[in-house]
Amino acid sequence: MIKKYILCLCLALACLLTFSGCGFHDEEEAEGDNVVYVYNWGDYIDPDTLEQFEEETGIHVVMDEFDTNESMYPLVAAGAVRYDVICPSDYMIQKMIKHDLLQPLDFSRLPNARQYVGQAFYKQSETFDPGNIYSVPYCWGTVGILYNRTMVDDPVDSWDILWNEKYKNEILMQDSPRDAYMVALKRLGYSLNTTNPDEIRQARDMLIAQKPLVQAYGIDDVKDKLVSGEAAMGVIFSGEALRMMLENEDLAYVVPKEGTNLWIDSWVIPKNAAHVENAHAFIDFMSRPDIALKNFEYLTYSTPNTAVPEMEEDEDYKDNPVVFPPPEVYEGQETYQDLGEEGDKMYNEGWIQVKVY
Repeated sequence: MIKKYILCLCLALACLLTFSGCGFHDEEEAEGDNVVYVYNWGDYIDPDTLEQFEEETGIHVVMDEFDTNESMYPLVAAGAVRYDVICPSDYMIQKMIKHDLLQPLDFSRLPNARQYVGQAFYKQSETFDPGNIYSVPYCWGTVGILYNRTMVDDPVDSWDILWNEKYKNEILMQDSPRDAYMVALKRLGYSLNTTNPDEIRQARDMLIAQKPLVQAYGIDDVKDKLVSGEAAMGVIFSGEALRMMLENEDLAYVVPKEGTNLWIDSWVIPKNAAHVENAHAFIDFMSRPDIALKNFEYLTYSTPNTAVPEMEEDEDYKDNPVVFPPPEVYEGQETYQDLGEEGDKMYNEGWIQVKVY
């Protein structure tokens, strides 16, 4: 027990040392009230919109970036650095609410968010933010199969095809416990948020059975291999799929009939934010239709802003069902939930077993 405590203490100290050397903002670098400190995913906002916000409001934006929800959370939870706005994903927002790290939003200060962010996305957000108290949706998307029509001659409408031996060494999977398990769980007809040990074991065994067919587990290399034609199909996020389809016209994207993950990244304000008024101004500015359009075209991830589809003029994007799908594609889909320590442990241990099998 003592060894475990010492190990945890060492890890905590290492994290704090890491935070101090990774370019996180110095609270003195932009003194006064005309500043907003934002913690966002890397390259997840059009830089021009930040300049426009500063020009229109006089509020200086200091932006730090994270690469995963899991790397963001301990820094915020420790209070090591104070941010005014953060952009976590669905399940992480649920966890932050549970641990009392967020403050309720004042929607009277968010007229654009009230008017233009679609009610369907607020409804979906209630699965992790009951009552829509803490978050405003920023980007969303689905997870599906991207396949090369010149290499696949079977119908692609089900997760089943990822277990088709005909495509051995032509299949790419996400190197992520939740995203890989999601595919198997949905194929089995289970919830992607299950914490039932037997269901998780069944999904693990299904992924192990699939492993001889898989060319690679990856993230960025999944995109490269599909665009170059090195693989026939892979599991991918919808926003990335659109960019890849523009690079290779033989690629097509489908959301399997068994269902998938509908993810939502949202703006939140931490409980210890120092510039709450500026934080609201920033969130509402990003919810403005013209700004949402700019960010959509920069990112190609779907926007919850209901005005954008009508404003879009680029033929590559306008009416594109990958990023502007009909309601039946996203209604009824599941969003990831926070599984707690025991749930995460089951998925992570099972994933290790898949990878080393």
